[in-house]
Amino acid sequence: MEYYLNTPVKEADIRKLKAGDLVYVTGTIITARDEAHLKALEMHEKGEEPPVSFTGRGVFHCGPIMKKGADGKWQVVAAGPTTSARMEIFQDNFIEVFKPAIIIGKGGMGERTSKACQKHGCVYGAFTGGAALLAARGIKEVEDVFWLDELGMPECLWVYKVENFGPMIVTIDTHGANLTADVGAKVNANRDRIMEEMKK
Repeated sequence: MEYYLNTPVKEADIRKLKAGDLVYVTGTIITARDEAHLKALEMHEKGEEPPVSFTGRGVFHCGPIMKKGADGKWQVVAAGPTTSARMEIFQDNFIEVFKPAIIIGKGGMGERTSKACQKHGCVYGAFTGGAALLAARGIKEVEDVFWLDELGMPECLWVYKVENFGPMIVTIDTHGANLTADVGAKVNANRDRIMEEMKK
């Protein structure tokens, strides 16, 4: 199935998605990598709120290349996805606290994230690695930027207005499916079978 989502996405709409579906997002997505995740969670622990709401929006594992145009406005040069496994150690806490609708990245994520998606109504959308220019085309405007001076260009929060951003394939849904883990299990099973056959 193919879905066109508008942020903020309702949890009920996220729970309709299933692994293998194609998704396009219109509205707001926010880039966040390791340092931004950690800073946002640390703020929450102190009773503070991040400068932008993640609720119902897309969180993009991305370290974009940006430039300022002649008008002084930020423009996206390239916005390829970052390998999401880096965020596995705290993605579950982030989903629980901030309630994003969709996590966007490449390479898939693990059991902790999968369980959090089931419990809190979130999905993981895999964006094609190496498609930084394709991603940039879906970004129509830079709405804001936070923590640039503190964290630097690739690690700070870029708030993007997007239109039909995608396609992304749902690899983790709210029903317990995790396509990346399934493929890994099959690969391991085939490896073990081949190794056993080689011993004969």
